[in-house]
Amino acid sequence: MSSVTRPRRGTDFSRFPSSIPIVIDNGASTFRIGWAGEMGPRATFRNVVQRPRHRATGETVSIVGDTDPALMKFFDCTRSAVRSPFDDDVVYQFEYMEYILDYGFDRLGATSEVGHPILMTECECNPSFSRARMAELLFETYGVPSIAFGIDNAFSYKYNQKLGNCGEDGLAISCEHGTCHVVPFLKGQPVLGACCRTNVGGFHITDFLRQLLSLKYPYHTANFTWEKAEELKKEHCYVAHDYMSELQIFKNNKEEAEEKTRYWQLPWVPPPKEEPPSEEELARKAASKEKAGQRLREIAAGKRAKKIVDLEKQLSDLEELMDQLDEAEESEATAILVKNKFLSQQDVKSAILKATQSLRKAKGESNADEEKADASAADRYPLVSVPDEELTPEQLKEKKKQIFLKTTTEGKLRAKQRRAEEEALREKEEEKRRTENPELYLEELRARYSELSEKFEQRKRQKVNGGHTNGNHGSSGGVGRGERLNAAQKERMRLLTSAAFDRGKGEDTFGQRDEDWLVYNKMSKDNDDDRNDDDESELVRIASKLQEIDPTFVSKSEAVQVTPEPPKFRPLTAEDYRIAIGIERFRCPEVLFQPGMIGIDQAGIDEMVSISLRRLMEDESVKQRLCQSILLTGGCSLLPGMIPRLESGIRQYRPYLSPLKIVRAADPILDAWRGAAAFAASSKFGKQTFSLADYREHGENLFHRYNIVYSL
Repeated sequence: MSSVTRPRRGTDFSRFPSSIPIVIDNGASTFRIGWAGEMGPRATFRNVVQRPRHRATGETVSIVGDTDPALMKFFDCTRSAVRSPFDDDVVYQFEYMEYILDYGFDRLGATSEVGHPILMTECECNPSFSRARMAELLFETYGVPSIAFGIDNAFSYKYNQKLGNCGEDGLAISCEHGTCHVVPFLKGQPVLGACCRTNVGGFHITDFLRQLLSLKYPYHTANFTWEKAEELKKEHCYVAHDYMSELQIFKNNKEEAEEKTRYWQLPWVPPPKEEPPSEEELARKAASKEKAGQRLREIAAGKRAKKIVDLEKQLSDLEELMDQLDEAEESEATAILVKNKFLSQQDVKSAILKATQSLRKAKGESNADEEKADASAADRYPLVSVPDEELTPEQLKEKKKQIFLKTTTEGKLRAKQRRAEEEALREKEEEKRRTENPELYLEELRARYSELSEKFEQRKRQKVNGGHTNGNHGSSGGVGRGERLNAAQKERMRLLTSAAFDRGKGEDTFGQRDEDWLVYNKMSKDNDDDRNDDDESELVRIASKLQEIDPTFVSKSEAVQVTPEPPKFRPLTAEDYRIAIGIERFRCPEVLFQPGMIGIDQAGIDEMVSISLRRLMEDESVKQRLCQSILLTGGCSLLPGMIPRLESGIRQYRPYLSPLKIVRAADPILDAWRGAAAFAASSKFGKQTFSLADYREHGENLFHRYNIVYSL
């Protein structure tokens, strides 16, 4: 076993005769070990084990007790948690218990075997299997000649009885690390059948405090370690005489609550003040920005020049190909077209036109001839007027394609011309209505604007919600495809289905007639987009008309939407690193009286006294005599306000004006060890031990009938 927490004290183990017992107070929080007859233990450390790895060598070491932060930086503790051999004051993990005993005996100076009798404390009603495993560990591993076990509360009570703090008949209330016990004493003997226990102790107070502070200050959770919470508990926590009245003080009386609040200042370093940049720095940044912009412009110019060169080369190749087609015969022209992946000379002309337009756009020139090219679109469909008998099968397919494109183009031009005529006629009618009745005309414009705005917003909502029109917005399932389609979409689906069905019957002649444009217009998905664009343009036109008539009108698109400003960054100050401990000071110790606050459905320590007295089966005079000598021991008994609160709580379960006296032990921490050391030095100790020979003869059955030590 290796330990880096404490150096060996260097006790000469051989100076003590083998008849002097070793006294061990094996508490769930602290391990104390020393010699019988002394006033204090030789070694005291936390009853925990940790096994981290050394960062340099990778060796696993065993660290027992308290850790030194200056030394722990050399170890990797991420995969090793602090372990305790206890579970609710009962030893279960004897592997860790062996590490702790090794370190304790090493502090006393033991080398190989421990040839001294041992007196070890344990909790009330300790299970026999735990006592048997502990005896086996001491006998087999350390060669102990004899062992005795005793209750820590009994040793503390008898030690304080010797000091005159309590009488022969009384109650011992022990508030320990993981549990609380109430043990009645009659004629100096503990009545174990009437003792009471609850699984709440100092550990739960510390852990509750750590959780509350972590929830209150989530950005400082790393600072709320268990050790720091234990320190804050010992320094600031107290037991409220009336819990609800104390809560009302913190709720209503701010001045008194401020007086009871304590503060813990975390380390804080003020941030450096940012000075405004100098003129030289601003000039340097501007020059750097200009240099970066110039570099980007050069890169863009290089890309544009490369694109122009590529387009000029592509246009030159296409023109050269067109010259070859003009000079070649028909059979050679077809081979040239197939080789260059073109179907006809018209495709080559279209590619030349497209390349010319791209080149002009890259050079920044305006396509002034674009409208002329659209006007002469008929020249781009030379196969339309050629009879089918004079065309090859590939040219027949190209002819069908040109017929369809020509019909579509002409249909769009006619629709555009018709819309222009309708727009002119509507403008004339609106001007007439405006002249006859301006007020009625303004109301009609407003109504039309509201109607189009609502229609436009509804269309937006349908796109966002997936086009649900049956009222099941945002629902998953239960909506068929027919319910999700509007009327226009249903008509489009019908036409597409009919066209696909007719196409399979014979020759595909769609597009050769002018009536086919109407069908295509209904089938086209762009039709809805065109109507949407028409509605939007109509909305813009009506808004402009309203602004001409009513200068105070503001369209919805121009309305300023107030957006919440993002939270501004606030530099952290020393106030942000100050931890306020107010209501937590008395809320955490309250779990001793109300374990339900942390989810433990058990009785509080004041109710435990009443339960223990009921189990005694004695008359009221004996119970009154016990209540006049109540000893409070354990680490939690040191909390301020513990005795007044416990006294008021016990009186609620006792008859009116019945006598009650509660005293705190002389030293709630060390009295159990001192009482055990005094008993181990007396002549009665030898009669209460069992030897290695007894253990080998009877085995574990010995512990089922073993009576633990409880008297001096």
